[in-house]
Amino acid sequence: MRGVHLNPTPLVYNLRMRPVIIVFAKAPTAGRVKTRLVPPLTPEAAAQLHTALVWDTIESLQQLRGVDLELHTDIRTDAWTSAGVAQSLQCEGDLGLKMFNALDAALRHGHERAMIAGSDAPALPPDYCEQLLGAEEDVALGPTEDGGYYAIACRRVHRNMFDRVEWSTERTREQSIEAVRKCGLSLKLGPPWFDIDTPDDLARLKIVRGLGRHTAKLIL
Repeated sequence: MRGVHLNPTPLVYNLRMRPVIIVFAKAPTAGRVKTRLVPPLTPEAAAQLHTALVWDTIESLQQLRGVDLELHTDIRTDAWTSAGVAQSLQCEGDLGLKMFNALDAALRHGHERAMIAGSDAPALPPDYCEQLLGAEEDVALGPTEDGGYYAIACRRVHRNMFDRVEWSTERTREQSIEAVRKCGLSLKLGPPWFDIDTPDDLARLKIVRGLGRHTAKLIL
């Protein structure tokens, strides 16, 4: 996506409210989620796994103190309504536009930091997210082994910070770093982790320690 060049400088906000973590998730509709896991999984099983991963992500992040937690989905769903977190819809557009708008809105609302976390990083230690939120840099990324990132935390954003990023590729993180730096934002990389996107990743779920209870029910 080409950015609209309306403001060449990073956007700065007043610091008032405590940090917010926004979990991004798709509604768990068979055939729409975890499609790269089909086969070996059926579309229905892939949707169940996605549902479980989101549940475990929410429950893990609820352990953090002094942080607000929200869930933003691509379309309306009742899948996680009993989780006890505020829910919103993502805006229209590609992932870069969705993330910028969510981060921008949170910072404009007054949160001192805003972070978007994915739901594909099972057993991610919650303190990894704390490290990203505590970074002094404008942007902090949590890298994954496949070239992407499990979370992005910001204290400042720029409307072009995801310009020309190709999503779900081995170059996603590299291109994001380049785009962020071109906007004049400082950047830090946090501790690495892994995510679940391909059939080869499924075997890892059976041996990872600290797997969330919802995912463990399906895998173990």
